[in-house]
Amino acid sequence: MSSTKWTSRLVAVSAAIALTAPLAGSAQSVDQVLNAEKQRTRLAQESQQRIDGVVSDTRKKEERYKRLLKEIEGLKIYNTLKQRQIEVQKIQMGQLVDSIDQVEVISRQIVPSMTRMIESLKVFVQLDVPFLMAERNERVLTLEALMEDPDVNDAEKFRKVTEAYQIENDYGRTIEFYPDTLEINGEDRQVDFLRIGRIALLYQTEDGAISGVWDQKSRSWKEADDYKNEIRAGLKIAKKQVAPDLLLLPVSAPEAG
Repeated sequence: MSSTKWTSRLVAVSAAIALTAPLAGSAQSVDQVLNAEKQRTRLAQESQQRIDGVVSDTRKKEERYKRLLKEIEGLKIYNTLKQRQIEVQKIQMGQLVDSIDQVEVISRQIVPSMTRMIESLKVFVQLDVPFLMAERNERVLTLEALMEDPDVNDAEKFRKVTEAYQIENDYGRTIEFYPDTLEINGEDRQVDFLRIGRIALLYQTEDGAISGVWDQKSRSWKEADDYKNEIRAGLKIAKKQVAPDLLLLPVSAPEAG
């Protein structure tokens, strides 16, 4: 009886063990499956992140490449423009070199020309109607001294010479008066000179008693008392004391140049 009971108990235990074993194995398989799925999901996420990073980096490189293409295109246009400017500058440099080569030649030519111009001006002043002689002669002497000054360049010398010519030219179309002394009948008298262009040079003493006119043909002063009123009126016009008006004055007849 005792042997039979022990046998029955062993059979029951064995059956329990047999039923429990499949359940434990199933639980272990489910955990493995879940873990594997989690692993795949994590790997998939990591792969997607790497793909997103590659895509972002590729887009950045593409945008940078496009910017570089635009910069290159702009540089090509800029280089083309600069090349044209360089070509123009080369032409200008050639012209400047030619001009520099000619400067010495021009300088050698212009200095004698200015000297002749000053000499001509000097002769002209001496032969012209004798107004403002001290001032005009002084201008000529200044030009002669200027030509000998090594500190003054040729351009400035030429400017001064042409300026003197312009002043002489302006005398021909202006009217003016100026006080000065004149020898009359062996006596120095204070007079007012009236210059009307270069066609008439007259004078009148301060008291109005004596009037005269320059005769360019004889190069001497002539009496002009018959025109003293007209000369007085002309002096007032030149002094801007009265408005310009028609004057009847003795003038020298024009001569052939």
